[in-house]
Amino acid sequence: MKLFTSRYLLLAAFSLLLGACQSTPLAPPEASQTRAAVIAQLEQNLASSELATAEDQLSTLQAQSPNDPTLEPYQRQLAEAYLQRSQIVLQKGDVNAAATALSRARALMPTAPALTGGVNSAIAHARKAELDKAEAALKAAETKPPAKVIDPAAESTTVALNLTDIQALRHQLDAIATDVVNYQCDVSIQAPRTQDYPWLATLLTKRVKRIDPAYDLKIHRQILKHIPAQVVLIPHKTD
Repeated sequence: MKLFTSRYLLLAAFSLLLGACQSTPLAPPEASQTRAAVIAQLEQNLASSELATAEDQLSTLQAQSPNDPTLEPYQRQLAEAYLQRSQIVLQKGDVNAAATALSRARALMPTAPALTGGVNSAIAHARKAELDKAEAALKAAETKPPAKVIDPAAESTTVALNLTDIQALRHQLDAIATDVVNYQCDVSIQAPRTQDYPWLATLLTKRVKRIDPAYDLKIHRQILKHIPAQVVLIPHKTD
């Protein structure tokens, strides 16, 4: 009888223990929850082109699991996104940003240099074009004679015309014509009377054609009654 009772109590205790185990689910490890959340954020940042943030998240995951092959697709996807960004900003003319994005792509895929070769060549070509353009602009600036009436660094220069002294006016127009040709100036003649414009335009045009017969001079007319006669010169800016 005692033996039966002991077996019965043992069986009952085992049943209670088994029931308790079944009714209490095992919670996933905290580390797994954190990893899943980081991966979800990584995927979201890749989709929204938040590449710097995505790269930080990928680095965190790789530090936690250095040899995890499941992270390799994310690394390649990030590298390709940087490569695509490099191509886009290069087309917009931002060579420095393109080079920065390309360097990130290279760092993420060091074993596949052929994938970045085309963009690298395009960036090198763009940099050379920039240098050639800057050198040409410098040479052009060095070969120009000193300005007579304008400030080449200013957006525009306004020259008041001396209409009361014809000899002084001629000297002014000689100097203006020289700067117009040398600095490729846009010209606007502002006069208080309508009849002042034609002869001022004629005098200036003759002087410009004397310096450079092929120069395509375009003069804008402005009749402004409350100001004295003047010429506004806008030098062409070399990009």
